[in-house]
Amino acid sequence: MGNTKQAVKSKVRKIKNALPYLAWVIALVGTVSSLFFSEVMQLPPCVLCWYQRIALYPLVIIIGCGIVMRDSRARNYALPFCLIGLAVSIYHNLVYYRIIPERLAPCAQGVPCTLRQLEWFGFVTIPLMALAAFIGLALCLLFYKSEQEGE
Repeated sequence: MGNTKQAVKSKVRKIKNALPYLAWVIALVGTVSSLFFSEVMQLPPCVLCWYQRIALYPLVIIIGCGIVMRDSRARNYALPFCLIGLAVSIYHNLVYYRIIPERLAPCAQGVPCTLRQLEWFGFVTIPLMALAAFIGLALCLLFYKSEQEGE
C-alpha cells in the first residue's frame, strides 16, 4: 500500500515539474502562431490582439529563463503577464462573439475586433485560440510548485 502511495506522489511530482516546460511550449507556439498568422498569412491583428501579444511574447523569455536558471520565482514574474493576457482575451472573446457590444471595444480604427479572419472546424477562431493558450498558461503557472517551495 505504501509503494502505491509513493508511486502516485512520484508521478504527481513529475507532472508538476513538467508544467514550466509545458507553459513555455504554449507561450512559444502562441508567439510563433500569431506571427505566422500576421506575417505569412497576412491576417492583420486587431487592437485587442496586439494587447494579448504584448502580454504573451515576454512569457517565452521569462519562462525560458526561469527554466534555464532553475528560478522558482519565475512563476511570480510570468503570472501577471499571463493574467493580464487572460483578462484581455476573455474581453476579446466577449466582443468577438457579440456578447458585449463592439462599441465598447477599442477597435475604432483598423481591423475590427469582430472580423472573422479564420475559422477552423466551424468554431475555432483566433480569439478562441488565444483564450485557450492563456488558460493553459495560467493553469500551468498556478499549479506549478518547485521543490524549493515544498508540497
